[in-house]
Amino acid sequence: IQIETQNMSSQQVRLIKSINLMLKHVLTTKHENEYFDHSSDLLRFVATAIKQANFSQVDTEIDYGQQALEFCVDTLSDQIYAENVIQYDN
Repeated sequence: IQIETQNMSSQQVRLIKSINLMLKHVLTTKHENEYFDHSSDLLRFVATAIKQANFSQVDTEIDYGQQALEFCVDTLSDQIYAENVIQYDN
């Protein structure tokens, strides 16, 4: 996977690397405890990345990172209890 990192901080680049490694591990592990623990870690790292996104760092009184995460949690909650699973390819 190649990603253009020109406008990213070193912390953002490390987060992307960690997220990719955790995602690979979640998708391939055969151990229940690793599946659950790493899934939780993966979502926490993604939340950190959202909060550290360039857009959320704009100097305003609005906490965009927090609002984005609240929106994500609402959407994720809807998806968890939906009958259908989203499929991105056929």
